[in-house]
Amino acid sequence: MIWSLIVGAVIGAVAGALTNRGESMGWISNILAGLIGSSIGQGILGHWGPSLAGMAILPSIIGAVILVLIVSAIFGIKAKK
Repeated sequence: MIWSLIVGAVIGAVAGALTNRGESMGWISNILAGLIGSSIGQGILGHWGPSLAGMAILPSIIGAVILVLIVSAIFGIKAKK
């Protein structure tokens, strides 16, 4: 359980960094983005690539990036320049 939260936080942090919206996300948002994004990514892309804590890393990061972009668009969060 704790391992899944840690991996989810890392995936969420990577997604925030890739989208330049990581500064506006807290650690709870990173965990949620990582866990939910992992479900989205694995649902769309499957379970390929390396895996940690039951989460395929590459599809999880792609799913988290999609999630962060959608949530940012809905709430109007802009990337810091």
